[in-house]
Amino acid sequence: MDSDEAVEKLRGWFSGRLPEEWFDGRPEIVLDREEIAVVGRLAVPAPVEGVSEVERAAAVEGGIQRFREETRERRVEIAREAEHRFRRKVSWGVAVGDETVMFTTLSVPVMTRLRQSERRVLDTLVAAGVARSRSDALAWCVRLVGTHTDTWLADLRDALQHVDRVRASGPDIGS
Repeated sequence: MDSDEAVEKLRGWFSGRLPEEWFDGRPEIVLDREEIAVVGRLAVPAPVEGVSEVERAAAVEGGIQRFREETRERRVEIAREAEHRFRRKVSWGVAVGDETVMFTTLSVPVMTRLRQSERRVLDTLVAAGVARSRSDALAWCVRLVGTHTDTWLADLRDALQHVDRVRASGPDIGS
């Protein structure tokens, strides 16, 4: 099964399984080797005249917290079913306006070999207090690159999905 088909299957399963009143529209499903992230969009509170931006932001934060608490038992139940069925952990989050808040995420160790110049970058970030450890510094670097290259990474992912589709439609060589 290629990644497009896997995401479609996941999207369909979650669309059928999640209560309709939870999100505005279908949730975004993000899949990698270890994790399924389900991010649903919550309604943005209607602007109220005379309410400051601080109060509005606090209302959004409160709404996110209310959703998290009120849906916890059902989310855990659905996650267990999905984890059993799809053999990956499930993470939950919500999006409100431009803000996305993840409730749970999987932290996966990644093995890597770095040359001295690359280790010095990480050690400098630790020494400067930007990160607590080399591991935190590496995660910080990955987030920074991801933030500044979203479009390029999206194009690369699209190209990889195309490669998966072409490979899947190729001749069966009987591996």
